[in-house]
Amino acid sequence: MQVKAGDLLEKINYPSDLRELSEDQLEQVCQELRQYIIDVVSVNGGHFAASLGVVELTVALHYILNTPYDQLVWDVGHQAYGHKILTGRRDVFDTNRLYGGISGFPKRSESEYDTFGVGHSSTSISAALGMAVASHYKGEKDRQHVAVIGDGSMTAGMAFEALNHAGIENSNLLVILNDNNMAIDPNVGALKDYLTSITTSKPYNRFRDDIVNILLKISKSPDAYTYKVVQKLEKSIKGTLLKRSNFFEALKFRYFGPIDGHDVKKLVKVLRDMRDIPGPKLLHCITTKGKGYALAEKDQTKWHAPGLFDKITGEIKKAKYDKPQPPKYQDVFGHSIIELAEMNPKIMGITPAMPSGCSLNLMMKAMPTRAFDVGIAEQHAVTFSAGLATQGLIPFCNIYSSFMQRAYDQVIHDVAIQKLNVIFCLDRAGIAGADGATHHGAYDLAYMRCIPNMTISAPMNEEELRNLMYTAQQDDMGPFVIRYPRGQGVMVDWQKPFKALQVGKGRKICDGDEVALLTIGHIGNEAVKAIAELNTEGYNPAHYDMRFVKPLDEALLHEVFNKFNKIITIEDGCIEGGMGSAILEFMADNNYQAQVIRLGIPDRVIEHGEQPELWAECGYDAKSIITQVKSLAINQNAHTIAS
Repeated sequence: MQVKAGDLLEKINYPSDLRELSEDQLEQVCQELRQYIIDVVSVNGGHFAASLGVVELTVALHYILNTPYDQLVWDVGHQAYGHKILTGRRDVFDTNRLYGGISGFPKRSESEYDTFGVGHSSTSISAALGMAVASHYKGEKDRQHVAVIGDGSMTAGMAFEALNHAGIENSNLLVILNDNNMAIDPNVGALKDYLTSITTSKPYNRFRDDIVNILLKISKSPDAYTYKVVQKLEKSIKGTLLKRSNFFEALKFRYFGPIDGHDVKKLVKVLRDMRDIPGPKLLHCITTKGKGYALAEKDQTKWHAPGLFDKITGEIKKAKYDKPQPPKYQDVFGHSIIELAEMNPKIMGITPAMPSGCSLNLMMKAMPTRAFDVGIAEQHAVTFSAGLATQGLIPFCNIYSSFMQRAYDQVIHDVAIQKLNVIFCLDRAGIAGADGATHHGAYDLAYMRCIPNMTISAPMNEEELRNLMYTAQQDDMGPFVIRYPRGQGVMVDWQKPFKALQVGKGRKICDGDEVALLTIGHIGNEAVKAIAELNTEGYNPAHYDMRFVKPLDEALLHEVFNKFNKIITIEDGCIEGGMGSAILEFMADNNYQAQVIRLGIPDRVIEHGEQPELWAECGYDAKSIITQVKSLAINQNAHTIAS
């Protein structure tokens, strides 16, 4: 559905068109841009509140900067919809996050205005600093480099590492701190409290504009002595009024703000003046996530990515069903960990800034002393969990599969080597859907499988998830991975009594002949669908749910290889190094001979789309499985006839 843009916005195809307008017209551009985002996202879905919160900042940046020559990096990219609309993608914005459409995040291959591909948090300052250093090296001294980062992303260690480096490089770098006190959920931690103290200090706010104005004037003066005096004066006043030294200035950044991030004219003036100030600078902007849409301002977590909604009434549209539906895996986790924690006082819950996304918010509400949101800090989440485990507690560390990649060394060094009983619940494992390449949990089976002391499992349904959680929390289990996908399971009646599973033991779903299907995790349900259809056509493949990738069920595999010489492995993960590779290793180690077809995510980057669309593209949905089984059977028959 094509949405009509406003009168001014319709004339802006690129930032060069925006710069033809007068400053007095920018407020209307902001109104039209905000309304356009509301109009499109309400009918197509996507991330919502973050982009509404930076409309004025987006317009001001593209108005003042000479993009794409000047380089603008958006952290995470949830807030970049306005940027996409102003940089040549307005007419295709209705394809945002749809299969074959534009990406929901900045993407270098999509536009020259997308200077750095993003999706995970806290990378912008490092990337922009690298660009700034490169420009300095190449003699491009007039080139501007800007990183826009939220206060939530600023909590990650990588952001601090980048600030620490940038302060000594003296590069032409501007960091804009988009401070809305939110990530997806409300921010936590000492940095949040520090930023709040700056923004709420009335004495400081009375002085700040005068100090900024003086600095901006003096910075253009050739009198270096006067320049240094004003710098010291500014620091002295800030330190006195805030009762502490400015954190950013301690890292050798020039700090400006806080300023109103929704005053586009003020932003234009400040950005124009700051453009002429050399060295690393930080502009602190106060914004409201969801600005301009009252319901999103009121409940920012709910409206982070609400799906389809009625823009007039605010009613979020949910699919209507005639019968009860299975729950989401994340909700099964959220309810089950509370049940387990009531039974076992050793259990703790940890998540890095995703309590609502992984449903640990349920435990945080029911047991606030036993569940922790540690902020966007995956490395810390893992090692914090390891510390808990050394004291006899049993932490369930819930991290999205793609985000766990950020804490890989901690998994090895702090957990696996010490054989600590940390339970890693990897949500969004496998194809994640519309968030695309940066969010697919493609690699966890491969990158976890090579680590000693690890148990690696995947449930085929909700009951299996509960039982794996119950199994993992028993004493002395060591590091234990449970991976499960985004979205719904397959069982309506899922809340069954817990029972322990034998570690490393799979199960036979159905017996058969000619071909054996070996699956791991939820994608096994696609095999169930395929077999049901194949049975009606006279094909009779066997199906085994491996349940564990490490340790493998060797007894089950001996049974399979002794009976079948045609095997298909199926996984919602990368083929390279995944479950199929483990089966091939077993076959080679035990001198079996068989034709093994591996289905899974191929060795290339998979873009965005709905999960079933991408399963089909990758060749392991039910239809693809049927095709493979028939192909093997036909080849078998042809070989028999030829013999």
